This record gives sequence, C-alpha cells and structure tokens, in this order.
Amino acid sequence: MVSRSVNGPSLTGLWLGLVVPKRYAKRAVTRTLLKRRIRAAVSTSSATLAPGLWVVRLRTPFARSEFISAGSERLDKAAAGELAMLMAAAVARSPR
Repeated sequence: MVSRSVNGPSLTGLWLGLVVPKRYAKRAVTRTLLKRRIRAAVSTSSATLAPGLWVVRLRTPFARSEFISAGSERLDKAAAGELAMLMAAAVARSPR
C-alpha cells in the first residue's frame, strides 16, 4: 500500500468541501440553494483563492420564520451577502 501526504505534489487546484447540516437548514431545497450559492461564490473567487483544500460549513441555522420560502429573494440575498464577506476574508488570509 502506497501512502501519500495530502499536501503532496498530487494535490493541485482548488478542492471544495461543503457541509450544510440538516439541523441548520431543515428543508432539502434550502440546503441545495445554499450549496449552489457557495459553489457560485467560490467559483467567482477561485482566481484569487490559493490552491488547496477549502471547506465551507454552515454554523448557524437559517430561521424558517424569517425565510419562509427556500427560493425567496430575501434568503438568496442574505446568503450571497454573507458569502461575499466570507470569500473576501478567505482571499485576504489566503497565502499567495
């Protein structure tokens, strides 16, 4: 058996991991929307992010009472705004 380091030469490009727990986003539609939003935010920032393993994890719940519909414009704008701030911080901390 051959053992390779994760940081070895075989790892190139940008790898993305997404964690959107069911306990924070109850509806599958909401989780899917958030994952799509995360992928879009990373793809727009991919030119400035350093290659490597990146994991985005939802850490706080989306209030179902505040965001009634999973496809609502309000939820979409809230997710996009938060992701924009997150990506800007990641780019600033990203080693180049």
